[in-house]
Amino acid sequence: MAMIQCISPVDGSVYAERPALSLDAAKDVVARARKAQKAWARRPLEERVQLVLKGAARLNEMSDVVVPELAWQMGRPVKYGGEYRGFNERSNYVASIAADALAPLVVEESDRFERRIEREAHGVVFVVAPWNYPYMTAINTIAPALMAGNTVVLKHASQTLLVGERLVQAFVEAGVPDEVFQNVFLDHETTSALIAAGSFNFVNFTGSVEGGRSMERAAAGTFTGLGLELGGKDPGYVMEDADLDAAVDTLMDGATYNSGQCCCGIERVYVHESLYDAFVEKSVAWVSNYKLGNPLDPETSLGPMANKRFAKVVREQIADAVSKGAKALVDPKLFPQDDGGAYLAPQVLVDVDHSMAFMREETFGPAVGIMKVKSDEEALALMNDSQYGLTASLWTKDVERAARLGRDIETGTVFMNRADYLDPALCWTGVKETGRGGSLSIIGFQNLTRPKSFHLKKVTA
Repeated sequence: MAMIQCISPVDGSVYAERPALSLDAAKDVVARARKAQKAWARRPLEERVQLVLKGAARLNEMSDVVVPELAWQMGRPVKYGGEYRGFNERSNYVASIAADALAPLVVEESDRFERRIEREAHGVVFVVAPWNYPYMTAINTIAPALMAGNTVVLKHASQTLLVGERLVQAFVEAGVPDEVFQNVFLDHETTSALIAAGSFNFVNFTGSVEGGRSMERAAAGTFTGLGLELGGKDPGYVMEDADLDAAVDTLMDGATYNSGQCCCGIERVYVHESLYDAFVEKSVAWVSNYKLGNPLDPETSLGPMANKRFAKVVREQIADAVSKGAKALVDPKLFPQDDGGAYLAPQVLVDVDHSMAFMREETFGPAVGIMKVKSDEEALALMNDSQYGLTASLWTKDVERAARLGRDIETGTVFMNRADYLDPALCWTGVKETGRGGSLSIIGFQNLTRPKSFHLKKVTA
């Protein structure tokens, strides 16, 4: 029997392992989900909403287990307390809008006709969740999917093997029927076979661009709906009128928090020439204050990357950039814990340009490049010179300027004076190779349901 393993970045040990389901066993899971879906959808909406909220509350009660498990599985320091703030914010917000988001659109209600468009659950939703924010990214789809009347099958990345078990445990203990929300351990081949067989009515995948392509290939010809959030290379642009200290604080945090392993993390920053020197100096000082070390130590502020192979990619990109003329400004002597493996010191690079993979390919690590620019036009061209498009962060006191520039940036979200944040009231979406579809907000509910039109004629005479 094939085993799926989580290799802990803390010490390289096998932290957890589970047997992968056979294709037949996986089909049985889907069959149970499909059988349970109609009854679940017939429950009153408010009842479904409250059960989801109770599931989220139960997970909060498990923090003493969940937080250290996250540290062991993917390296985030226990200092930060897990993902509860964002997890709760998203759960509570979608609960607050569920009734309005799923309400029928009434065209006519007269003595002769009822004409309306209702939102109907797709059926069985398959959530393939990533390891970098395993609870928050999963709840983006799980909560609204269940509230809308879908049943959910969840598959997590091997790096966060235990997260799916914890989520299902919390929700089932809170009263969600166990056929309505199920966790599975699958290898890639079985996952693709299930999708290719049309087992699911909707698939939401968060992960790499290549992973997204695999999902599209598997779903080809099945007409299965897909939501894909893939890679990113998110830019920041600091204009001449920016609040310098606020920009440094937010952009450097956005570049390095969670060891830089964030879909919407800041990976490249363009700074107006008038602020460039000061911005670079303050950024290097900011990043140099991290304490790299064991994530189970409450004093650690920067843990290991989730896997040593991820850290290897970052080191290779940095080395390539330096070989082409870039300068690495953070003193490695400040981080003796950098072991050449999963523990990786943060870094700030200057004298970079777009001929370097470091400024074009997703880095997904605690390293950022900073370039000097002279104008909005130059910054815009550089921000758009990317195959990705998830968020862009603009720093200025001029709202109209930010909005005007934002309309020309090829991105899913435009931030002004903030970064690296997912607002559950807004649609989380991307363009180009970052993917397609959208989660959260009213639009997220629309993507997890389908419209059904009712044209009811009351009289025939």
